[in-house]
Order: sequence, then structure tokens, then C-alpha cells
Amino acid sequence: MGDMSEMITVSELYDLKETIASELLKEVTYPWEALPKIHDFIISLGERLPKEIYEERGEHIWVAKSAKVAPTACLNGPLIVDEDAEIRHCAFVRGNAIVGKGAVVGNSTELKNVILFNKVQVPHYNYVGDSILGYKSHMGAGSITSNVKSDKTLVTVKGEGISIETGLKKMGAMLGDNVEVGCNSVLNPGTVIGRNTNIYPTSMVRGVIPADSIYKKATEIAGKRM
Repeated sequence: MGDMSEMITVSELYDLKETIASELLKEVTYPWEALPKIHDFIISLGERLPKEIYEERGEHIWVAKSAKVAPTACLNGPLIVDEDAEIRHCAFVRGNAIVGKGAVVGNSTELKNVILFNKVQVPHYNYVGDSILGYKSHMGAGSITSNVKSDKTLVTVKGEGISIETGLKKMGAMLGDNVEVGCNSVLNPGTVIGRNTNIYPTSMVRGVIPADSIYKKATEIAGKRM
């Protein structure tokens, strides 16, 4: 697959047919470069969405008519909720969020400045901030993206032989397609997880985790038997 900096590009992590945000992600090499652009992108896309499929529920809040939104959910714009998505009881969307087709945002889950691809599940007690979650990725109950370093310095993405300055004070995690994150895990700022990788429950993850692997702890990452 080439070197590690190739593995963390948009094209290696994501199937862009599985998000309404493909036009934004095609503009960048690394996914975190899209984070500062989410706000303006949602506003420009929202105004072009077909009115027979999406309704505007407030300022810069577009919700597909086929989506299910609990009356207790809090929706702040800019926001797009795509077709057949489900926003459950007491979910808190703080804004700058794209929720993909058939995605699930569960009870007490908080979203802020995120792109959730189609069929993503963040169903119970998750915090997802300044992050991009690929097609069919799933965060187990209580797992969160930590998006600010404790010393408040800018986030660097680090992996074997690479160190990329993002220039961002806030960056959570970039999850490739079909990533499974076990319950009560913490994804530290600047985490990038390759496609089809499983993270064990209660893990503390940082840096770049290769595709098709099983993360047990930082010193124990096994390739999946294909």
C-alpha cells in the first residue's frame, strides 16, 4: 500500500460515494484538512438540496423528510441530516455536522464539526468532535474522540516514519470505512484509523493505526487474517 502518509489520505480511508460531502473531501489530500471548511460547505450545499427530499427546520438546518428525529434531540445548525438517518432521544448536535444516510446518532451523543458518512453508528453516550467517520464505522457505547491536547498545542498526526503538522488546535479522529471502536475507548487528538480495523474495548488510542488490523494496545496491533 506504500508508505504510511499514503495510508492516511482521503482516497485510502474513504469511499466517497458514501457521503453527501464528497465534493468537499475531493478538494483535500488529508481528511483533517476538510475540518475548517465544514461550516461553509454545509451552508452552500444546504441551499442547493432538493426541497422535495429535505426540509429546512431552522437557520441552516436541513433534515431529510425520511429521517427520524426524536422530539427531545437538540439540533443546531449548520447541519444536514441525510435520508433515513435516526437522531435519537437527547442527542445533542452542536452544529457544523453532516449526518449520513441511514446513520444513527444515539441517546446522549454529542456531535460538533463532524462528517458522519452513510450508515455510521454513534448510538450511545459518544462524543464526536472535529472528526470524520467513514462508511459503516461504529463507535461502541461510551467511546469518545478527544479533540484538544491537554497542553493546548497544535495537533500533529504521528505514525511510523511520519509526523504531519495539522495546524489545527482541535482535531479528533479520522476513522476509515468499517472501523469498529470498542466500548469506553478514547481516541486521542490526531488519531487516524485505517479501514476495516477493530479497536479493543477500553483502549487508549493515539497516532496512526493501519488498515485491516486489530488494536489490542499500543504495543500489540495484529494484522487481521484475511
